[in-house]
Order: sequence, then structure tokens, then C-alpha cells
Amino acid sequence: MRITRRLEFDAGHRIPNHQSQCRHLHGHRYAIEITLKGGVIDASDRPDDGMVMDFSEVKAIAKRHVVDPWDHAFLVWRDDAPVADFLAGMPGHKTVVLDRVPTAENLARLAFALLDPLYRDSYGNHLRLERVRLYETPNCWADAHRDDTN
Repeated sequence: MRITRRLEFDAGHRIPNHQSQCRHLHGHRYAIEITLKGGVIDASDRPDDGMVMDFSEVKAIAKRHVVDPWDHAFLVWRDDAPVADFLAGMPGHKTVVLDRVPTAENLARLAFALLDPLYRDSYGNHLRLERVRLYETPNCWADAHRDDTN
């Protein structure tokens, strides 16, 4: 069985070498979908009976480790020196420095890597993170799947 929980957050970024508008500082209303695969729990004495995982727990983990750190932050590639230096000069600014350019693809891969160890078989139902889908806009998204190699 697969279940999916969607969360949303706002963040800024830029793609420094992009040939179009995305090379400029701008922001998005991102959405992230967390898809888990596992067996349905069949234990009438448990509060999660009939579930793969309680959706509120799926949300709490993703919120704590991805959404809250990235929400209302500027996601900047560490090698984008002009922007990284500019943001470093703003005391108290919420900046997340990344090892890769903050494209939808890279953010989906990073979110998958952050969340994967947190959704591991802690319920005895072979629970695993299957996919992270990151929407940059309502019409553009990237999927990071378990079987992706890079």
C-alpha cells in the first residue's frame, strides 16, 4: 500500500547559470509530497489500526526536517558567491546553503536523502519512503524515487 502526504512552503532561490528569468532572485510557493510504502497495520488495539502510518506523523517528520527549515528561507547554492555573500551580510536572514544548485530536481533529491532514514520500518510494516515529489509551480515538479541512482 502507498500513502501520500502533501505540505506547502514558501522559499526563494535562483539558478545562477540559467538562460532565462530563473537566474534572478525570486520565490515560489513550493509543495512537497511524501509517498510511503508499507503494509497496512492490522492490530485492533493500536491507534494506527488500518493505516500504513498516521498522516499526522508523516506530516510531523517532513515538517520538522524539510518544511520548517526551508519555509520562508532563501535556498542558495554555496558556489553562488554574489548571493551567498549578500545574504551573509543580512543579520538574522533565514538562508539555507546547499551543496547543489537549488533546482526542483536537486531539492527533491535532497529532501529524499533527508527523509529516507526517518521513515524506516519503525512500525513493523516494512515502511519505506518511496517518492518525494517537489512542485516548484503547480505545473512543474520533480520526482525523486527510491530506485533513482543519483
